[in-house]
This record gives sequence, C-alpha cells and structure tokens, in this order.
Amino acid sequence: MSEQETTAAPEAPVAPSVTVNDLVNIYNIIDLASKRGAFQANELSSVGAVANNVKEFVDHVQAAQSAAAEAAGDAESGQNADVKSEGEA
Repeated sequence: MSEQETTAAPEAPVAPSVTVNDLVNIYNIIDLASKRGAFQANELSSVGAVANNVKEFVDHVQAAQSAAAEAAGDAESGQNADVKSEGEA
C-alpha cells in the first residue's frame, strides 16, 4: 500500500458559528453585569451601545423568522384549501 492510501485526508475545520440564542444570552449577560455594577461609568455608553445593537439584531431576526413561519403556515393552509376544493368537485 502506498502512503497516500493509508493516510486519511485531513478533515476541514468546522467553522465557528453564532446562533440567535447565543446573542440573546450575550444580551442577558450584559444586562446582568450592568445591574451588578460590573462596568465603570465611563464604560457604560459603549456597553449600552453594544447591548442595543445585539438586541436590535435579535429582534429583527426573530421578527423575520416569525414572518417566515406565518407565510409558510398561510401557504400550507392555502394548499389544503385547494386539495379540499378539488376533492369536493
């Protein structure tokens, strides 16, 4: 056997990912840390800006997911109505 046959191809590294739930947790951590006084006064504006950006992004993604779910539900109910009307004819 040759060396190429016995050596397995190296696996591609898995790319790190961040989910919406991770971002929700980040926002919650920032909120909790600020309530506990973990930040100095001169840091509050930048910490608040980051927290606001994370919250806006999460709200936007969740609204888009909700709208997509509603659209899928509407499309599914429309298909069911077509099937019923064809079956009734």
